[in-house]
Amino acid sequence: MTSSRPRFHLAFPVDDLEAARSFYGGVLLCPEGREDPGHWIDFDFYGHQIVAHLSPEDCRAAQRNEVDGKAVPASHFGLILDWSAWERIRDRLRAAGARFIVEPYIRFEGKPGEQATMFVLDPAGNALEFKAFRDDRMVFDKGLKEEG
Repeated sequence: MTSSRPRFHLAFPVDDLEAARSFYGGVLLCPEGREDPGHWIDFDFYGHQIVAHLSPEDCRAAQRNEVDGKAVPASHFGLILDWSAWERIRDRLRAAGARFIVEPYIRFEGKPGEQATMFVLDPAGNALEFKAFRDDRMVFDKGLKEEG
């Protein structure tokens, strides 16, 4: 598969590869790619390559910053989805008993830049944000006071 659109690659530490496999493969439905058993696993994160590396000593709590009165991890990654895909992931995460650090909610409701967002921890404590904009043109709008 080739793509004219660049894809990102992200490697991150986990303390349990099987727990990472269950979360990213089982809950988030990310297909697995290559792996080096006992060391790392590639996942197709909606067209982007993420790699869970076994590195328990690098798993630690992230620094947090306040956004909308909520403690948002300064270090996080995630996806901007369409609204219905965001709702499906929200529902899958809830059904799986995921550890939300910011429960799903709507920012700027009824205003320009309206967006759904949520933050969840993977089994190793890595923070992921999933968001959706009502109007995708607002993703990079400078008129919004957007954090993260």
